[in-house]
Amino acid sequence: MELQRLTQESEFVIITGMSGAGKTVAIQSFEDLGFFCIDNLPPALLLTFLKLMRESGKDMNRIAAVMDMRGGDLFDSLIGALDDMAKENAVTPKILFLEADDETLVRRYKETRRSHPLAPAGLPLEGIARERLLLSELKGRAQFIYNTSSLKPKELREKIQAEFSAKGNYTFTLNIMSFGYKHGMPIDADLVFDVRFLPNPYYIEELRPKTGLESDVSDYVLKWPETKLLNEKLTDLLVYMIPQYKREGKRQLVIAFGCTGGQHRSVTLTEYFAKLFQKDYQTVITHRDIKHRKG
Repeated sequence: MELQRLTQESEFVIITGMSGAGKTVAIQSFEDLGFFCIDNLPPALLLTFLKLMRESGKDMNRIAAVMDMRGGDLFDSLIGALDDMAKENAVTPKILFLEADDETLVRRYKETRRSHPLAPAGLPLEGIARERLLLSELKGRAQFIYNTSSLKPKELREKIQAEFSAKGNYTFTLNIMSFGYKHGMPIDADLVFDVRFLPNPYYIEELRPKTGLESDVSDYVLKWPETKLLNEKLTDLLVYMIPQYKREGKRQLVIAFGCTGGQHRSVTLTEYFAKLFQKDYQTVITHRDIKHRKG
């Protein structure tokens, strides 16, 4: 598709959320960070806008757009536009959703003497309640949700700057680790695979004092049909899952392999998968419990 070339190195942030939650401050903050910013972009024009950006030939790899209830009925098409972008494998936008509690939003409306866009002739609280309902699905898709109830404008700017200032060149990192169940589960792992069902080198006398970092141990672990089938299925799973985590905005994914002591099987598979994925991702290897090796 035409949009694919626009996108893989581009960063596109959709700013949305509750009216009065701070979207004006947010778009100004992104502008300060060097983003090309557009306010009140109709969702129905989202794909057209991205296509025009690509065809313009200008270097606009960082884009931020506010989309909210001011778009009226057009806002209803945002979910569909996001789905269309996913189908076309176009740039995957990050959604920043701003919210605040009812009391704060009512107070802000009174201070500005503005009416709520969904209750122009009624009470602000009625419009707020309706807006929360209409935005519930979009909030569920957001990668970033900021509650600005207790944030001053300066604090919101600082929060956005801290989160997005380095986004243009951040590196997604795979941390692949081994551990032993007898030393406890790793609390920071995103994905944990228990490989204790594989044949155990511990019961081979000459392999017992060694670790999966040594070829005779890794060769032993990897030679079994069970291991070959496991590696095949896990490769298919991880090839699918890792890009999904990356698209959702994670900066690091921790994948842990566990065996009984964290010496043989888990170390072997950690090394195997780290070698497999290091050509595509920055990869860090951690053998948490190898220091407990005896013999």
